[in-house]
Amino acid sequence: MNVIIYPSDIRGNIRAAAGKSSMQRACAAALLRKGLTRIINPGNSNDDLAAVGVIQKLGATIQYDANGDLLISSRGIDPVSGEMNCGESGLGIRMFTPLAALSNRELTVNGTGSLQTRPMHFFDEVFPKLGVKIQSNEGKLPLRIQGPLTPANIDIDGSLSSQFLTGLLMAYGAAGAKDVAIRVKDLKSKPYIDLTLRIMQHFGWDVENDQYETFRFKGNTGKVESSEGSLMTYQVEGDWSGAAFLLVAGAIAGEIVVEGLDLFSTQADKAILQALSSAGCALSIREKFIQVGPLPLKAFHFNATDCPDLFPPLVALASYCEGTTVIEGVNRLAHKESDRGLTLQEEFGKLGVEIELQDNLMLVKGHAAGAVQSATVHSRHDHRIAMACAIAALKAHGPVQIEAADAINKSYPDFYRHLQQLGVKVEGLH
Repeated sequence: MNVIIYPSDIRGNIRAAAGKSSMQRACAAALLRKGLTRIINPGNSNDDLAAVGVIQKLGATIQYDANGDLLISSRGIDPVSGEMNCGESGLGIRMFTPLAALSNRELTVNGTGSLQTRPMHFFDEVFPKLGVKIQSNEGKLPLRIQGPLTPANIDIDGSLSSQFLTGLLMAYGAAGAKDVAIRVKDLKSKPYIDLTLRIMQHFGWDVENDQYETFRFKGNTGKVESSEGSLMTYQVEGDWSGAAFLLVAGAIAGEIVVEGLDLFSTQADKAILQALSSAGCALSIREKFIQVGPLPLKAFHFNATDCPDLFPPLVALASYCEGTTVIEGVNRLAHKESDRGLTLQEEFGKLGVEIELQDNLMLVKGHAAGAVQSATVHSRHDHRIAMACAIAALKAHGPVQIEAADAINKSYPDFYRHLQQLGVKVEGLH
């Protein structure tokens, strides 16, 4: 699907979409918990739906009630199929694979799209230490695994992604790990581990976190055994990752109010507020909403090492800031849906925005008066690239056509319609 975004003035109120980081972790916790779990405000992105499909393959039954809440009934890991497919979700494959390994059944783990080329050698290195047989495709999908996973003291490298650690933490918790520890070197994206630990605590698993270097387990098995009819409730919070694009849109193209975001969230992408403040936009942060509007914007310096998903909206913002914006953390971008450093450089180059990559730095040369040109760009089948180009188009010198624009369905299927609600002219929607 191709869409055309026209330069537009925006105004209005919008509610943030459900957070897929929160939604997928809640699905995993509900699978591990024996009993019934109600998930309020469930997400409907492709990654969310893939997570729902995976927990069904691993033994959970699901239904939606009249309010749209998701009801998950589980007896723990009890696979009903010899294969599970995580779609194109990097979190899904890295989190659910250790959970699937709690079973003694031989399973094939697969994915689609860019996930088939993303590195999975972590499992080749770690699983044998935990009693799990594994065969991979030279460090890539598909994986063939057979447990059961047995918690043990291990050392892991956290520099590639925190998502592997999320899966191990949940698997150890569900297995009732006691007097064992996971030691981590060079952990990235610490806020996402905070989110994992908070959800685990909600479901009854307490993990001792020592400086993000050692995670110790106390042997509790969660709120899993109270009674057959016991009900756990979890509400999915608003998604700061998707909302970051809306907030940048407000800073560029008109005053808007974004509701439904938790100011005390552990989501890493809440850091977008720091960047907006540094850029000098009009920003009012209240308990129940965030109001943002345009003012003359200036270049800023931002370290995105722990929140690499912010690179695309930050580049859209920097395009309208006077001067050269410096963003740290480019090394985190190679193994996303695309090689995002290069992709942002190339696609924004088509829009007339010059981006330099210097080792771990990205330099974006922006202009407060706006240097974004009318052009045709391609999402590279990367949801965040499509959204970044759409936001950059709001004050471009002409319309911007985005090819493969339906990439947004991975995380934020209502994105273009939300832009329309704020007054953006969008052509090409089905």
